[in-house]
Amino acid sequence: MGGVVMGMQGLGSLFGLRKNGAIGSGEPALRAPRTRPASRPTPDQALAWLMDGNAQFVASGAPPPAHAIDEITNLARGQSPLAVIVGCSDSRTAPEIVFDCRLGDLFVVRVAGNSVDSTAMGSIEYAVHHLGCPLVMVLGHGGCGAVSAAVSLVTDNSEFEGALESVVLPIVPAVLKAKAAGANDLLNSAVREHVVRVARRLNGAADLSGSIAAGRLKVVGGFYDLHSGRVQVLA
Repeated sequence: MGGVVMGMQGLGSLFGLRKNGAIGSGEPALRAPRTRPASRPTPDQALAWLMDGNAQFVASGAPPPAHAIDEITNLARGQSPLAVIVGCSDSRTAPEIVFDCRLGDLFVVRVAGNSVDSTAMGSIEYAVHHLGCPLVMVLGHGGCGAVSAAVSLVTDNSEFEGALESVVLPIVPAVLKAKAAGANDLLNSAVREHVVRVARRLNGAADLSGSIAAGRLKVVGGFYDLHSGRVQVLA
């Protein structure tokens, strides 16, 4: 047994963690989780908190410590997420990690290409109207495979089998606009354009307009850079 049991310092060395949670120095991660706003934040406060989390992720490179069982038990009684993230299913873009969040912080809607169909729209409306989320962020990312497929459809007339076409087609208008604008990087320009288009659609949605007009809700777009880990707010 003695050869199997490993202390925290040994585990830190095994995974290459340093005190602030980043990879490299061989010391254990000691960073405490971020403090949530004391009360329901305004949309701008929620966005600032979200972006602060991304800055923490970029600086540390690791999520906060694991949850204690009492935290998990408390969450079983109900949820009050601070933001809705409409993100891509890409395995490299998990919002809870990208924004340095914990269980209960985010209401996440994910589909390849971060498009919004009627089911996703219903999920967003539930989070806004029933859970009180003050912020929706549509989050695209560099090198998105779904957008790449849409680019291939536009430039090479590619064909897709099965349900893949339903993933690709909603992105085509963004590709066409980026192409017409003469984008040097068609793929990532189309990613950004698609994010802006989806965010604009949500901003104009009838079932969200009342909350937006009253200042209780903000819808923005974001672009996640796979290389740096940074999120840029687009709209």
